[in-house]
Amino acid sequence: MHALHSAVPNAGASAPEGLLNLHGARLLIFVVAYDAERTLQSVLDRIPASLHQEGVEVLVIDDCSKDRTFDIGRSTRSKGLRISTLRNPVNQRYGGNQKLGYRYAIDHGFDVVALLHGDGQYAPGKLPDLLGPILAGEADAVLGSRMLHRGAARRGGMPPYKYVGNRILSAFQNWILGTRLSEFHSGYRAYTVDALRQIPFERNTNEFHFDTEIINQLVFRKLRLVEVPIPTYYGDELCHVDGLRYAWDVCKTMLLARLHQLNLLYDRKFDVDANDEHYDLKIGYVSSHTLALAAVNPDGTLLDLGCGQGLWSELAALKGARVTAVDQFAPIGKPSSNARVRYIRWNLDSARFPAVVSRFDQIFLLDIVEHLRDPEAFLDQLRQAAGGKRPDVILTTANIGFFVTRLMLLLGRFNYGRKGILDRTHTRLFTFGTLQKLLEQAGYLVEEIRGIPAPYPSAIGLNRWSRVLLWINCELIRLCHGLFSYQIYVRARAVPTVHQLLAETIEASGLRSEQVRN
Repeated sequence: MHALHSAVPNAGASAPEGLLNLHGARLLIFVVAYDAERTLQSVLDRIPASLHQEGVEVLVIDDCSKDRTFDIGRSTRSKGLRISTLRNPVNQRYGGNQKLGYRYAIDHGFDVVALLHGDGQYAPGKLPDLLGPILAGEADAVLGSRMLHRGAARRGGMPPYKYVGNRILSAFQNWILGTRLSEFHSGYRAYTVDALRQIPFERNTNEFHFDTEIINQLVFRKLRLVEVPIPTYYGDELCHVDGLRYAWDVCKTMLLARLHQLNLLYDRKFDVDANDEHYDLKIGYVSSHTLALAAVNPDGTLLDLGCGQGLWSELAALKGARVTAVDQFAPIGKPSSNARVRYIRWNLDSARFPAVVSRFDQIFLLDIVEHLRDPEAFLDQLRQAAGGKRPDVILTTANIGFFVTRLMLLLGRFNYGRKGILDRTHTRLFTFGTLQKLLEQAGYLVEEIRGIPAPYPSAIGLNRWSRVLLWINCELIRLCHGLFSYQIYVRARAVPTVHQLLAETIEASGLRSEQVRN
């Protein structure tokens, strides 16, 4: 469970007297500093006395400043507070400096890390409030927000153009992520080190939109985010951020992150959610699953090869078919709500089939042929195993000719991902022409081939908008199925091999001769 918009009650209250109860946690206060000789000393001096205790360390990383920032950090002494100062030999920029600090926290066994800026823009006195939700076990990350209290940012001196830009960008980011954060652009934050271990922050940018990328990662990982109010302060410190460039980088990052989530593009830094090798059931709209379900013979025997979790097999059995479901991950003897379903665990790349294929009227290969090591050999073996039965073969697979993949290729991008057409577990990719040729050369008579629209409801839910997109996609498929089909649906029939046909011919000839004699 994760909270994306929660504000802690009384989070702005002053810290209690005495030491802050860290509950045994080790805390790193990480100060990023660049050309901060005029402000760094004040920032360090204002760290609350409640944090001057065992288990707390302040780490200052000077990002190759041109002034005396490093010397000031090295010379600062504070009773009861351990301060370490490092200096990058080469400027790593804002994001790169954060990577070093978080890596330091992980490598040195800290439990919590709080990010503080050496330019004095954020009040060190609010550190206890920032740490409170984490120490209470209520959050994996806490974001300081200048926007939680209406009008506080403007009263604190935030320039109008920055205020408006902040609100617009944050609204856009909330829309993309489905969150309700009041602000994405504060650099005052605290993270549990365990949360940092779970996300690939080292793959993030070195630029200022590092903060945007790490929020995306936390949300995608379903970690708990909490906001607390912080005061706004704008002094005469130097601003190293190009506002227009920053806004462009944020927007681009959000769009790429969303495309990654939709499985249209792949970006390793956003590949953070738990691995799931199975696809969701696509029912209630035009999809590979609904088309295949419509083709089920209610009185027949059905072989579902590559059944995954068996969700589609269960639906097929509800239509009255007797189903044998096969998958390398399906557990043997998996409990079924329908006695008509039998599960077999078997690797489709194995040399022989685990069931007598000739006993089945229909064989379903739903989104599986693209995963096979050798589809040609597999289809040959399937046809051979079918004998003279001539079963229906229902096959679906991704269409590599889909306009999105063509466009990405035009732009120089051909990235495999976790799901979708360029699923990284796919070993073979097909167009309408290459799939039909594969089946015909393997000895199958193609009786129907059609395009399937993209599964918009899986991305944005089954609602009015997804239905409109489905309708548009279906109309476009009518115009050019090779360009606008997301998947390919094929209904074919396995034709007996020449050897089997010869045996049939000899047998039929013998029967005919017997009839003539009689």
